[in-house]
Amino acid sequence: MTTKRSLIRRATAVAATATAALVLAACGGNGDDNGSAHNGHSAASPSASVPAQQGDHNAADVAFAQGMIPHHRQAIEMADLAATRAESAEVKKLASEIQKAQDPEIKTLSGWLTSWGEQVPAEGVGHGGHDMSGMMSAEEMKQLESSSGKAFDTAFLTMMVKHHEGAVAMAKTEQSDGKYQPAKDMAGAIITSQSAEIARMNSLLGNKS
Repeated sequence: MTTKRSLIRRATAVAATATAALVLAACGGNGDDNGSAHNGHSAASPSASVPAQQGDHNAADVAFAQGMIPHHRQAIEMADLAATRAESAEVKKLASEIQKAQDPEIKTLSGWLTSWGEQVPAEGVGHGGHDMSGMMSAEEMKQLESSSGKAFDTAFLTMMVKHHEGAVAMAKTEQSDGKYQPAKDMAGAIITSQSAEIARMNSLLGNKS
């Protein structure tokens, strides 16, 4: 039995090697045929440009990570203010949930950028600018910092709805244009969680009027 098994194993290995050789030959043939269209690098460049351990990603994935980091940082900054300025327990609870959800996402996004050899946005980058979807201006952040009580609650909810809508729009772009599956999965989670939070915040705003 042992000999028979080893013979079968050997036959399988030989067959696999033969198949691999055929596949390589076929690839090589195609590369030569289409060489002129690809400047002769068609066989080598796809694997050389994206090492396997970095994952298959594209420019949209990089833009998503680099945009979402400062976006999340500003949301956390806004949520930090709620701890001492908000009057509503619901607003404080929501702010705490936003911090808990977005802080780990910043770390994950930063890790992806590092593994791709891309720049992680520095602290403060994008702060107070309108270059990004839903970001608050420096004036709006000052207004939030200088308010408290019910006035803070209303300003915080109004601004955070706009902020979340920007994040959802960025996440939808990643889902349609991105290639890196974990980033697309995070985009889906952001759309689900932040859409639910937008509904909660609009409800709280409605209750205040």
